[in-house]
Amino acid sequence: MSSGTPPPIVGGLFRVDSDGLTLLGGRSQSSGLTHFPLQPVCPYTGADDVEPIDLPRTGELWQCTEVRAAPPGYSGPVPYGLGVVELDDGLRVVGRVKADSPAELAGGTPMTVVAETVTDAHGNDCTVWAFAEVAP
Repeated sequence: MSSGTPPPIVGGLFRVDSDGLTLLGGRSQSSGLTHFPLQPVCPYTGADDVEPIDLPRTGELWQCTEVRAAPPGYSGPVPYGLGVVELDDGLRVVGRVKADSPAELAGGTPMTVVAETVTDAHGNDCTVWAFAEVAP
């Protein structure tokens, strides 16, 4: 974790260093399939030959919506984007989408994973992963 970055909302999901945020996933050696978050067993085949991997930091927006009602315990800004990004290895990951008008983003928009600070239900700042449009 780089200095000045609040702690992760849940440990073991990602790493933040000087290069940015990296999602931590797994790959089954027998099937070659990747998954997130890292699990000891492949969620597709049940194989126990999973190795930890750093997932790609870039991909394309697959679907996105604008959330206009805050879920219970959430005190951050509303609306916010929530979407699915297909990473460069084909794995689809759900996450917040940082954009002024997330509902206007088109499928296929190049995205990158970024760190975002949110406030948890106890009023503490914590870090989560999010996706942001790649600057043209």
